[in-house]
Amino acid sequence: MQLPARVKLVEVGPRDGLQNEKAPVPAAVKVELVHRLQSAGLTEIEVTSFVSPKWVPQMADNAEVMAAIQRKPGVRYSVLTPNLQGFEAALRAQPDEIVVFGAASEAFSQKNINCSIEESIARFHPVVQAAVAAGKAVRGAISCSVGCPYEGEIAPERVEQVARLMHGIGVQHVGVADTIGIGTPRKVQRALEAALRVYSLEQVSGHFHDTYGMALANTLASLELGVWQFDTSVAGLGGCPYAKGATGNVATEDVVYLLHGMGIETGIDLDLLIDAGKFISDFLGRKPHSRAANALLTKRLG
Repeated sequence: MQLPARVKLVEVGPRDGLQNEKAPVPAAVKVELVHRLQSAGLTEIEVTSFVSPKWVPQMADNAEVMAAIQRKPGVRYSVLTPNLQGFEAALRAQPDEIVVFGAASEAFSQKNINCSIEESIARFHPVVQAAVAAGKAVRGAISCSVGCPYEGEIAPERVEQVARLMHGIGVQHVGVADTIGIGTPRKVQRALEAALRVYSLEQVSGHFHDTYGMALANTLASLELGVWQFDTSVAGLGGCPYAKGATGNVATEDVVYLLHGMGIETGIDLDLLIDAGKFISDFLGRKPHSRAANALLTKRLG
């Protein structure tokens, strides 16, 4: 079995991780988190989203955060944009990449954005066209790729359908997301294989939540398929407002610990990453949701 020699992690903590926090996180704290993450060696950072502050008040400071970041050469800064209005606002903030999202579940799509899967992808078409015209990379996230809180298990064919729709409108890369963390290794592999029928290995990544403690096992199962790009969230920040009980994304620290232990390169300094996770966790008033971080922080106290 040929595992990838190197893995690229997309850090989604500042956006996906913080968007559901009830208490406001000041722009200065978000900016400091991004600075610490890039200092730790992360080269792909999902910073914020340009959505209506009515729906996601935590991201109302999007332009302020983007303007305050001291950009590091070689780091790609991405933002989520659900519509053309959001994209136009985002463009002024000069992101390197735009992220759009669709669900592999009809029920989730209806509950989340009040339209069908096909309608949701059609809505993104002008956003993708505008992004490509502006020279921005476009990544798509396929949520509920393995299971849905309303429909239960999702057939791999649905993942392939969404991947085809996204490919059809010009999305260059797709993330296969286990949004509610219900996936197990074989199911996750089948979802990834469905996306790989449309996109190349270079254009597919995994995005796993750890609700049932399966995220690392699912990461390993993805590596076995040759998948080498993953979304992770520092300190295991995040959840999903539409998926009751869903915990955060898999912790970046845990994935880095796993990969380094397997001799797979990430370019990330685990100690500096743990510091970044501790910084944001201290601000939020709780321990990091990372087993590796907590173990290594305890060890530091010696």
